[in-house]
Amino acid sequence: QVQLVESGGGLVQAGGSLRLSCASSGGIFSFNTMGWYRQAPGKQRELVATIWPGGNTNYADSVKGRFTISRDNAKNTAYLQMNSLKPEDTGVYTCNGRVGARNTWGQGTQVTVSS
Repeated sequence: QVQLVESGGGLVQAGGSLRLSCASSGGIFSFNTMGWYRQAPGKQRELVATIWPGGNTNYADSVKGRFTISRDNAKNTAYLQMNSLKPEDTGVYTCNGRVGARNTWGQGTQVTVSS
């Protein structure tokens, strides 16, 4: 059974940086398409960034040029480097691992950006 555990969230001032980690256990991590989602208060969850097994990436327009998704298959971990953070980046960030029909979610980590 695959499990995902996020870490690295916290409180940061606007313009600051955070690095989120998503550690995977079980399954074969390298086969997974990994995604980072976020949900702001009162809003729907949105996909922020995706990295495919081959390393290709995709980003929401709102974070392009500021966020970088990466993966270390040897460590079974995906990352989200967030720079130039804005108050509107505040939310619960959750990682997702998808392979075939299996879709696994982490528990989420809170990111709060103060103005």
